[in-house]
Amino acid sequence: MAKEKNTNKKELAIKIEGLEWTTAVDQAFKEKVKTVTVDGFRKGKCPRNIFEKKYGKETLYIDAAEKLLGTAYEKVMEENKDVIPVVQPRVDIKSIDESGVEFVFTIITAPEVTVKKYKGLKVKKESSKVTKEEIEHELSHLLEKYTELVVKEDETVANGDIAIIDFEGFKDGVAFEGGKGENYSLEIGSHTFIPGFEEQLVGMKLNEEKEIQVTFPEDYVAKDLAGQEVVFKVKVNEIKTKKARELDSDFFEDLGMEGIDSKEKLENEIKSNLQANKDMEAENKYIDALLSEITKHVDVDIPEEMVEDEIHYMIHKFEEQLKMQGLSLEMYYQFTQSDEKALHDQMEKEAYEHILYRLTLEEILKLEKIEVSDQEVEEEIKSLAEKYSMKEEELLKALGSKEMIKYDLEMRKVIEVLKEANK
Repeated sequence: MAKEKNTNKKELAIKIEGLEWTTAVDQAFKEKVKTVTVDGFRKGKCPRNIFEKKYGKETLYIDAAEKLLGTAYEKVMEENKDVIPVVQPRVDIKSIDESGVEFVFTIITAPEVTVKKYKGLKVKKESSKVTKEEIEHELSHLLEKYTELVVKEDETVANGDIAIIDFEGFKDGVAFEGGKGENYSLEIGSHTFIPGFEEQLVGMKLNEEKEIQVTFPEDYVAKDLAGQEVVFKVKVNEIKTKKARELDSDFFEDLGMEGIDSKEKLENEIKSNLQANKDMEAENKYIDALLSEITKHVDVDIPEEMVEDEIHYMIHKFEEQLKMQGLSLEMYYQFTQSDEKALHDQMEKEAYEHILYRLTLEEILKLEKIEVSDQEVEEEIKSLAEKYSMKEEELLKALGSKEMIKYDLEMRKVIEVLKEANK
């Protein structure tokens, strides 16, 4: 039976009783008794009446309820096929005793969306043009990237040099964890080490050893070192300096770009790439501006649960990105001096917009009666598989399902219709 609190939150109750319940309780006892120790009985051989007297019947009821949760959810959704959840349902146990268990599932369904206007909004796309300065900047960046390092003989460390050093840090005469390195390449002036460290390397000679005294910043991640004075014993093993590259045949060979063997060709390639990136950025900004304008004409009451679900998804995605950089959420919180609540609050507005845009596009999809055929889905799968050099089965496994691909095609079709309707 469904109890409606508002238009998109429903409470669905279901009771499991009779043979199904007693069977689940019996099974709970058989598994539970294997894990407990009762004086006078070997493990797993305790009679049920003794077990229930010692641990209580309720422990079996809870285990039985857990076993029946999936079945109960399937049943209640089968009885309420018109109720389609949009987030993970919440479940509560309303009652539980020897006669059975009653679950109450709180289901959040998609809210009603009214799009009052989505055509003729005259949203314009910004033009994008690559400047000569941008091309020169990218060219200088490439030259810097392929800079050659030349060993300096009988010279001293200077700002901008690469010093290959051994170092070990000591606090109060005792070496501390993470403070040692061998043959470490340090660019002087990069400010990657503790403030004051790199500056004291300037002027050191090849094979010279020196003690450098520095103070860790007050906000340093390792709390036992924050604000503390330490001494690093340093030895310079090698000194290298950067040699500026020229746009010659050696450079183009190192660059390894097919067909690029002159400055003119390289500048044209750079211009083409920059323009493609600018066009993509302009397109994304245009779509965002278009959706932002359309949603000004949308009436919808988005449930808090949908926003929370989206935030959790975004945080999980952010965490995966951090892992790819060798970081964790805990490290991120330390570096940014924030916490889980701060990150949650930071993402709330964007999460709301994601849902608002998604619901708006889905409603316009219905209004425009846009459809995606099975053939279009198959062609998209084939195209993506070729693009990413994957088998179609692998691609589907990575993306989830054909329905995900179909949904993406639907959204892209809607956006194309909106672009055409708002020129």
